[in-house]
Amino acid sequence: MRQSSLVVVANRLPLDDSAARDGACEWRRSPGGLSGALHAILQQTPATWVGWDGEIGLSSRLPAIGSVRLRPVALTADEQAGYYEGFANSTLWPLYHDAVQQPVFQREWWETYRSVNQRFAEAAAEVAGKHAAVWVQDYHLQLVPRMLRELRPDLLIGFFMHVPFPPPELFMQLPRRVELLRGMLGADLVGFQREQAAHNLAQLAQKLLGADATDDAITIDGRTVRTGAFPVSIDVGEMRALATRPDVVAQVAQLRHDLGKSKRVLVSVDRLDYTKGIEHRLTAYRELLRDGDLKVGDTVLVQVAVPSRERVESYRGLRDRIEGEVGRINGEYGRVGEPAIHYLNQPFSRAQLAALYQTADVMVVTPLRDGMNLVAKEYVAAREDGTGALVLSEFAGAAAELSQAFLVNPHDVDDLKQTLLRALDASPEDLSTRMNAMRQHIAEHDILAWARAYLTELDHTGRLARRFFGRP
Repeated sequence: MRQSSLVVVANRLPLDDSAARDGACEWRRSPGGLSGALHAILQQTPATWVGWDGEIGLSSRLPAIGSVRLRPVALTADEQAGYYEGFANSTLWPLYHDAVQQPVFQREWWETYRSVNQRFAEAAAEVAGKHAAVWVQDYHLQLVPRMLRELRPDLLIGFFMHVPFPPPELFMQLPRRVELLRGMLGADLVGFQREQAAHNLAQLAQKLLGADATDDAITIDGRTVRTGAFPVSIDVGEMRALATRPDVVAQVAQLRHDLGKSKRVLVSVDRLDYTKGIEHRLTAYRELLRDGDLKVGDTVLVQVAVPSRERVESYRGLRDRIEGEVGRINGEYGRVGEPAIHYLNQPFSRAQLAALYQTADVMVVTPLRDGMNLVAKEYVAAREDGTGALVLSEFAGAAAELSQAFLVNPHDVDDLKQTLLRALDASPEDLSTRMNAMRQHIAEHDILAWARAYLTELDHTGRLARRFFGRP
C-alpha cells in the first residue's frame, strides 16, 4: 500500500457492514458516530484509514472509498472479546462516563488491549509517509500514540478523545492507569471535547507522573505535549441538503400522517446504551401520562434505539429492560392503533433521520453523560424552517455550545418532566429565537471548522490544515 501524508487510526473502518466484502464499499454511518463526524473531511481528502473491518480472522484487501485508502487490522474472536468488548467497553467506557455502570476489571483484558493497540500502531507506521500526520481516535486506542512514536519518531501524532475524560478520582481506579496515561501523552497534541477534560489530564500527569503540567501543555520525557478542547461537530451542509430533498419532505409528511397530524411529537434517537438515559426518559414520560399532564390522544413519543454492542451482557440486559418498560407503558396508556410510544430498535439511514428530525416538535436528547452528542446538532441543522424545541442534557458536551436549548438534569426525573412540559408549551416566538441562535452557531462551527482548528494546532503553522482543506 502506498504511504500517505495523512493517516486516521480508529477502532473501525468506516464501512457499511453489508458492503465490506462485495467490492462496493460505502461509508458506515451511525447517529452521531465517529465515521459520520469525519465523513465530510475525508471524502475529499487523500488519506489512509487504519481500522478493524468488522470481520473475525484474516482481513482481505479492500478497495478505496473515494480518496480514502483502507488498511484493515485483523482481530481474532478472542481479541475482539478482550480488547473491544472487554477492556474498551466494559472497563474504560463505563469509567469514563462517570461510572454510570460499574466498570469491570479483568487482568487478561489488559494484555489483549495492549497487543491489539500494538498491531494498530504497526499498521499506522507502515502506511504513514515520512513526516506524515497521524490522527489517532478515541479510547479504544489510548496506547497507540506512544507505541507509534517509538516506531516512527518522525511522525506528527495527534490523539482525539471523543468520549468524556474522567476526573482523577475516577481515573485512579484503573489498574493500568500509568500505562494508559503515558500512551496518550505519546501524542504531540491531545484533544478533548471540553476544557474540563484537559484540566483532568493535567492533574493526572502531575499526580501520577510528576510532570510539569498546565491545562494546555504537559512536559514529560523532555517533550511538550499540547492539550486543548476542540468540540467536534457535523457536516451542516449535508444535513441541510437532506432536509430539503423531495423524498425526505414526502417522508416527513407521511410520518406526520401516520403519527397523527394533530399530535405533538417527541422524538429521541440514541444508540442503545446505558449512558443515554433512555430508562430515565421513559420513567418521566410514563409519569407525565399517569399524572394527566400528557395524554395519548394529544402526544406521542418516538424512541429510536439503534442496536449497539449486542454481545456485551449489560447491553442485552438494558435492551430487555427498555423493551419491557415500553410494553408496560403502551399496555397501560395506549389504545388500539394508538400506542403511547413507538419504539424502534433498528438502524436508520441518513435520509430517515433527517425526516425524523423534522417530524419532531420536541427532540429529547438526555444522556446521563456524553462526550458531545452529535444528534443534537443534526436536529438543529435539519430544522430548515427554524421551528422545533431541543431538550438537551446538561451532561452532554453539546450543552456548552447549544445553550439556547431547554437544558435539563436527566438524573432528576422531576426536572426532566417539567422541562419536557416547558418545551411542549413554549411559544412559537421563543422557539424561533432559540432555534435560530443554535442554527447560526453550528453553521459557524461545523465539522470542517473542527478539523481545521485541530490540525492547525497540531502543526502550529496552519499549513497542514490548508493542505488538506484549503483556506477557510
